Amino acid sequence: MSTGIWPWQTAPLQQALQQLNSHAALLHGAPGIGQFEFGLGLARAWLCEANAPGQPLQPACGQCVSCKLIDAGSHPDLMVVLPEALQAQLGWGASASDGSDGESEKAGKSKKLSQEIKVDAIREVVQFAQHTASRGRAKVVLIHPAENLNTVAANTLLKTLEEPPGLVRFVLSGAALDSLLPTVRSRCQAWRLPLPDRDQACAWLQGMIPGVSQQDATLLLQAAGDQPLTALERHALGVDGACWQQIPKDLAQGAAGKWGTWPLPLQIETLQKLCHDLACVAAGTQPRFFPSASLPPAPALSKLTLWAGELRKANRHADHPWNAGLKAEALLQQAKAVLKTA
Repeated sequence: MSTGIWPWQTAPLQQALQQLNSHAALLHGAPGIGQFEFGLGLARAWLCEANAPGQPLQPACGQCVSCKLIDAGSHPDLMVVLPEALQAQLGWGASASDGSDGESEKAGKSKKLSQEIKVDAIREVVQFAQHTASRGRAKVVLIHPAENLNTVAANTLLKTLEEPPGLVRFVLSGAALDSLLPTVRSRCQAWRLPLPDRDQACAWLQGMIPGVSQQDATLLLQAAGDQPLTALERHALGVDGACWQQIPKDLAQGAAGKWGTWPLPLQIETLQKLCHDLACVAAGTQPRFFPSASLPPAPALSKLTLWAGELRKANRHADHPWNAGLKAEALLQQAKAVLKTA
């Protein structure tokens, strides 16, 4: 179970502990920089028994009973609320030892795990908030990603979020918080998480990926929009510096290359990044995701705008295509037509 913060979060966490003074914190920032771990870092500090009452809060000590209970996933005063689809990935949720038999486990494998945070989970939050803190310090609810609260769940949360009983504190974290109900946002103190320093993130990537050069780590980070966790995930899917630089040339020639082996959502995301960078070049600014030297001549902005619209449509159904292979081929031919120079 990952309960620690990432190296680039040490200073921001210290600052947040000094300046957050509301019972509800709303963490927001780019995906792939560790919102969940940062939120858990806040929760750990609020519950840490090494922090003396009335003294400035410090990051959790990692050694007290409270910290060890959080590490074990069994702190009675911490409730972590995640969509089913994220529970295993982040190491929180029902364990294999919860009494489920083989049949129910087999059924669970065929079940599509929900991306939503549903009302039943929030009803449990409301009940949790009513109980006295077991260890006498605080009760903390961490909800991630907050934008995945469905409308009924968000409305159910409002009353408790506005008037929490006793020592209850909330951490809501995520990326697309503009989709969160305004009534939920207005009850929280917003806290923006900055992108990590690129040199620090590159050094971290080099430590996580054996044998990767500084140049490739920089390219991976650029490809991921300076989001180190996203860069690491993309590398696991086969994205490396060499293939990333080759993608624009391959697509302009109608060749799939390594791009064609990736999951459809990643293929579409890559095309969107290429479209974005070409639009930047066409407008006279620097690209963000691809090295300038790897890009073909930029088509007209009007052509790129139409392409961006088509990619947005494709992205809405990227996780549930009728035929992923046919869709990928159609996207490839579309990219070739857009990138074709006169």
